[in-house]
Order: sequence, then structure tokens, then C-alpha cells
Amino acid sequence: MENQKEGGWRTNKWVRAAIPALLLHCSIGTVYCWSIFSQEIADYIGFSKGATEWAFSFAIFFLGMSAAFLGNIVEKDIHKSSLIATICFALGMALTGFFIYYGGQHKGSVLALVGIYISYGFIMGIGLGTGYLSPVKTLMLWFQDRKGLATGLAVAGFGAAKAIASPIMQSMLENLGEGGIYKMFVILAVVYFVMMFVGHLLLAKPADWHEPQEKGAKPGIIEVIKTRPVTNYIGIWVMFYINITCGLALISQEKMIVKCIGLAASVGLVSTISAIFNAGGRLGFSSWGDTMKDRNTVYKMIFILSIAFTVLVMITSGIKNGEGNGPLIFLVLALIFVVNAGYGGGFSNVPTLLSDHYGMGSISAIHGITLSAWAFAGLTGNQVATYIVNHSGEWIEHEGTKMNPVGYQNVLYFTLIMYVIALVLCLVLVKPSGKAAKEQEK
Repeated sequence: MENQKEGGWRTNKWVRAAIPALLLHCSIGTVYCWSIFSQEIADYIGFSKGATEWAFSFAIFFLGMSAAFLGNIVEKDIHKSSLIATICFALGMALTGFFIYYGGQHKGSVLALVGIYISYGFIMGIGLGTGYLSPVKTLMLWFQDRKGLATGLAVAGFGAAKAIASPIMQSMLENLGEGGIYKMFVILAVVYFVMMFVGHLLLAKPADWHEPQEKGAKPGIIEVIKTRPVTNYIGIWVMFYINITCGLALISQEKMIVKCIGLAASVGLVSTISAIFNAGGRLGFSSWGDTMKDRNTVYKMIFILSIAFTVLVMITSGIKNGEGNGPLIFLVLALIFVVNAGYGGGFSNVPTLLSDHYGMGSISAIHGITLSAWAFAGLTGNQVATYIVNHSGEWIEHEGTKMNPVGYQNVLYFTLIMYVIALVLCLVLVKPSGKAAKEQEK
């Protein structure tokens, strides 16, 4: 108590954990705004949209892999890791702007395309991974009684970033004139550097927190994982991977699904609402987990809800037959919103679930390794859905847009099978944790 009186704002959990977490996550979460400007980049540098899309896939891949490999740095020094995140994210964004500018001057330049891959994918990817991890353990240490609420708050910032930044980016593209696409990146690089650097300066662990073991005596991550049955961690990793893969598979087709059910004029509105569900799921599910005996119950709920709504849309062929049919439109939108909420909730609940199973001592490192699931899901979710759409069903012309209603419907067969597998893993491999585990020990 004496330390708190002396410290003032220095011992305030909102100033030292929540606000810096939001500054970091609201900045790096804008990686999901890629769809807003991907076509403009492709047109400006003289490549197809498909060629430029790989920049986003690389960004998500290196997010997960940098989190996995740099988790120990986050564990040892959050100031170093948050500074790395700030520099890499802002530098990657600025360099992306430069290579877009170069591509505009040299249409079809492979150097410009590869430069964007490296800048947006690799350099920004490192900033994404370290920036995503840096505040998480700190939040759980400051909010030990409400760990789910704390991590949900930060991760919700990551999910809400798209809803906040999208209209700003759209306005910039419309008002910056010729070359607005590369000017936008340079301007935002400066803005996000300032936001993240302030977050970096504020972020701090509680003064009374001491790592449970001395340097050199701390067990490796493998040893920590082995404190529980290895199948337990495998179950967590795979169900986390499946939840992201299924979420990306449906979300990547969301725009065309909404057009299929006759809501072409409302695509932007639906996208905003789904982003709100995504952010709400991140905050809501993890906060709800604080009240549960076993946080794994959150995943059971996510998978059961996702399975139920997927089956209903499959049985009714809602995507194919939804246009002009009010109940089916409602059902398809409900599926989109439920999957978005579950997708977000899966992210915010995993660090607290891991802390319940493996303790706080190495949570940043083990959370980082678990985020490698995000890396691989980033390379599979969108691509599997695109493959199914391109190789099944039939393309039709509808109000000037080519679409494949049966193909979008067929994506649900893939996500249903995956969700069922994830639910089985939840029930069979992942052991009770937290309050439930303590009760079993009595």
C-alpha cells in the first residue's frame, strides 16, 4: 500500500497495463484493414490482386512465427519487446509505402512486389507478433482476479482496430489525391509509431511481481508443457488452429456471401457489425471465462454454437436460397456474427487458459509458441475456402457481379467437419484447469 501511495500513476493498472495494451493492439490490429486497400495497391503497382494478397498472408504467418520464436524475449523484457514491435511495425508500414511508390513509378516491377512482401509481411509481421504478446502477461499480472477481462480488453482492441481504422483509411484514399495509397502508408506509419511508442513507455509489470525462478534455473518451455499430459497442449494448439482456420475460411468469403443473400448495398454495414461481434467476442467470452470453473468451457460453447448455426444454414441452403427470404437472411447473418464472435473469443481466451494450465512463470513464451497456430491458419483458412469456391458449384452473373452461391455453401462442409473435430478435442484431450482442477484435487 505504501508503494502505491508513493507511485501514484506508476502503480495504476489502467495506466501501466490497460491503456498501453490498447495503444499497441489498436495499432497492430489494423493489419486486418488489408482488404480496404489491396485492390488499390494492385492497380497502382501493376500486378493482380491475387499477387498482392500474399503480403497479408505473409504478415499473419510471420506474426505467429515471430511470437513463437521471440516469446522468450517478451518473457525477459517487455520494454525491449514492445520497442521492437514499435520500430518494426512502423518501419514496415513506411517501407510498404515506399515500395508502393516505387511500383507506381515502375509498373510491374518485381522488386516493388517483393519489397511489399518483405515490408508488410516480414518486417511488420515481427512487429505484429512481439506487439501482440508484449502486453498480455502484464495485463494478467495487474488484473489477477479478472485475467479474462484484462486480456479480452486488449485483444478486443486488436479486433476493433479494423472497424475504427477502415473509414479513416477510406477517407484518406479518397482525399489524398494522386498517389494517395502510398501517402496513406507513410502518414499512418508516423501515427502508429507515436501511439505504440507511448504504449511502450507506459507498459510495466507490477513492482511487487517477481519471476518465480532465478535466471538459469528456469525450466524450458518443453519442461513446462510436460507438467501436464503432452496431449493436453496438443489439444489446445489444434483447437486454437481450427477455430482460426474456420473463422478465416468464412470471413474471407463474407463479402460475397452477403451479396448472395441480396444485401449488396449493405456489405459495409454488415462488415462493421461483424467487426463489432469479433471485438465483442474477444471481450465477452474471455470475461465470461473469469466466472467459470474451467475456461475450456468457453471453447466448448464457441464450437457448439458454431456447429449449430452452420448446420442450420446447411440444412436450409441459406446462402444459396437466402435472397428475398427474410428468415434465411437472418440465419446466414447470425452464422457470420456467431463465427466472428467465436473467432475473436478464441484469441482472448487462449492466454488465460494456458495460464490456468501452466502458470504465469513462462506464459509469454508458451503463448507465443501457441500463436504459431495462427501462422499456419493464416496460410490455410483463406486458401482452402478459395479452393472450394473455385472448384465446386457454378459461377453466375448477378447484378453485375460474378458469384458462386453453391461454392460458398460448400465451404460450410469443411468448417463443420473442422468444428466437430475441435469440439471432440475439447472434450477428450484438454483436461480441466483452474477452479475445476483444484476441485478434482480435493
